[in-house]
Amino acid sequence: MTNPAPVSARRDLADAPFLVAARGGTPRHTPVWFMRQAGRSLPEYRRVREGVPMLQACLTPELVSEITLQPVRRHGVDAAILFSDIVLPLYAAGIGLDIVAGTGPVVAEPVRSAADVAALPQLDQGAVAPVAEAVRLLVGELGSTPLIGFAGAPFTLASYLVEGGPSRNHERTKALMHSDPQTWHALLEKLSETTLEFLKAQLAAGVDAIQLFDSWAGALSLRDYREFVLPHSERIFAGVAEIADVPKIHFGVGTGELLGAMRTAGADVVGVDWRVPLDDAAARLRAAVPGAGEPVVQGNLDPAVLFAGWDAVEREVRRILAEGKAAGGHIFNLGHGVLPTTDPEVLTRVVELVHTTSKQR
Repeated sequence: MTNPAPVSARRDLADAPFLVAARGGTPRHTPVWFMRQAGRSLPEYRRVREGVPMLQACLTPELVSEITLQPVRRHGVDAAILFSDIVLPLYAAGIGLDIVAGTGPVVAEPVRSAADVAALPQLDQGAVAPVAEAVRLLVGELGSTPLIGFAGAPFTLASYLVEGGPSRNHERTKALMHSDPQTWHALLEKLSETTLEFLKAQLAAGVDAIQLFDSWAGALSLRDYREFVLPHSERIFAGVAEIADVPKIHFGVGTGELLGAMRTAGADVVGVDWRVPLDDAAARLRAAVPGAGEPVVQGNLDPAVLFAGWDAVEREVRRILAEGKAAGGHIFNLGHGVLPTTDPEVLTRVVELVHTTSKQR
């Protein structure tokens, strides 16, 4: 592991509801933010992104700052999340890939062998200096709103590299995992270093929390997750804890069977998708680490419900707030990212409803 990057003086946001909840305290209201709030559904986002490729946008500090700030201005959310992409550190390291509209990340030369793994370049923090600069700009603009940095987890990054792009069944990924465990672990060790370097750059610039996205981990059995993935996620969370005392969030899609193991990786907050009620999730997390304190959960409104009309949205928001009380802390969010055709006004109303319903008297 490389030497930890120096961490900047962080803003004093001890009373920010998002940070209070993430640390298991009692905030003045349940905090709310949305995954993929920076972009996607906002017309102002589409205007500033017009004609700018995604990866170029992620490496343009002023544009990253503007896009990250847009949902804070519009919705009044309790946290901003850095506008970026989980494959950005791979691209910045020099791996040939592009984000293709309608498809997602596409890798020019997929990784399929030990030689391919050995040839992978490592990330130098200088290559993501524009991201650090964007964080510094945001810290100066956000006032009392915390900023969440993020990165993709090694398994999800490995899946893109091995498959060559998005995959429904992850067949090549699983085949490598089971047929050549030594090469698999060597690949995830390299990706752990890349991920940690990317997070270190964000932490040194002043982010107030981090989220590790293992978007495709739900494709795995619990047995395979524990053997092939968990040690590498543990390494990242431990590395973050060594250099900064910030809340650490872990999230994956379809990970109901993995929630307990994901908590043991070192997360302070576990994101829950819409498939598992938060009270059930809290029970699973509590059982996974007996005596470790009450779990903190994040989630978990189904993004599709936002299209169902306000009566249905309000009913679901109230249900989720009630179920979230079973945990030691609750950060309201969607169970996955904002869908591109979501009406932004509905998101604003959800924020207002969460705040007014949960406000401490």
